[in-house]
Amino acid sequence: MKLNPYLSFNGECEAAFKFYEQCLGGQIEGMMRWGESPMAEQVSLEWQHKIMHVQLTVGDQELMGSDSPTEQFEQPKGFSVLIYVEDSAKAEQVFQSLAENGTVKMPIQETFWAARFGMLVDQFGIPWMINCDKAA
Repeated sequence: MKLNPYLSFNGECEAAFKFYEQCLGGQIEGMMRWGESPMAEQVSLEWQHKIMHVQLTVGDQELMGSDSPTEQFEQPKGFSVLIYVEDSAKAEQVFQSLAENGTVKMPIQETFWAARFGMLVDQFGIPWMINCDKAA
């Protein structure tokens, strides 16, 4: 079994995933627009260029997402995407990158369980937690 986050956006999916590609050092493996899908005729002209599905690969992990039609979109709540980073400097870099134009909920810092831990909501409204464990 494998779990991977699937994020929903209100028209900003493409911009978000290009941002995540840079912040996380991943690669967008595929991006399908609503207008390229078998459902193209069921979607408004304004929505044709929005993203029906995108996949970002970071190492052996995947992050997926789409633009939800406006009437179905709900602001994210009750979860965070957690990123484990093995190096404190890299954790700081990922945190600062994702925090650009976002809201820091807990600055990245040492905690009793982690060499580095921080929480933020990025500029697209997605909540993130960055964790770098203490050395054993």
